[in-house]
Amino acid sequence: MELIIAANWKMHKTVAETVDFCRAILQNEALFKDVEVLICPPFTALPAASDLLRGSSIKLGAQNMHWEREGAFTGEISAPLLLDLGVEYVIIGHSERRQLFGEDDSRVQIKMKAALENGLKPILCVGETEAEREEDATEKVIKNQLFVALEGLSAEQADSLVVAYEPVWAIGTGKAALPRDAETASSYINEVIRNKFGKEAVNKIRIQYGGSVKEDNIGSFAVLSAIQGALVGGASLEADTFSALIQAARKAVLS
Repeated sequence: MELIIAANWKMHKTVAETVDFCRAILQNEALFKDVEVLICPPFTALPAASDLLRGSSIKLGAQNMHWEREGAFTGEISAPLLLDLGVEYVIIGHSERRQLFGEDDSRVQIKMKAALENGLKPILCVGETEAEREEDATEKVIKNQLFVALEGLSAEQADSLVVAYEPVWAIGTGKAALPRDAETASSYINEVIRNKFGKEAVNKIRIQYGGSVKEDNIGSFAVLSAIQGALVGGASLEADTFSALIQAARKAVLS
């Protein structure tokens, strides 16, 4: 199964900085063979990124979306507006959306449904906090998040789904999960998916690891059988660093 490595820039980069990044990353495109590379800029930079990446193998994603197609929702952006810019993927349920903006599992569920109905491929983020981990509640948290987010979806709809296991305690802290912990959590995600959609779904739905992913540790995650990529934060902000991370993941899988 092809690796998918996504850059989540969060609230970073002006349009000019995005242009510089895209031009630089395109110079290394030939080195990304057999890896699906995805960049998720802030909304203001999507048009510039779309123009520069058009015709390349590098895909475009958004960091969030509203569940309605249009309406009086000041400050929000809809699936049709994203599609109009060439966006293919959208991150849904990131822990920062859950923790800082109060998005609960039910809100994540309606966004999932809206994304799929409008032809966007969701990257569904799940993961436990440090307190939940210490309480040995990782599987319970993941199961609850998946059950609600995937409610009402068919196996066919779920084919394009990407699930990002992002332990909240590892995001932006420099403290990545141990590979064995990431493998255990990702294997459990596969188990939940298998029980809900059948064993064929496990061969189609890719699972990323996210949380302090860097060039020097991506290989230890990419080689795990239950993981097919990474959702990358800080290490994706510089084109050279992100390119090196992608190449390290590819090398680990091929070796």
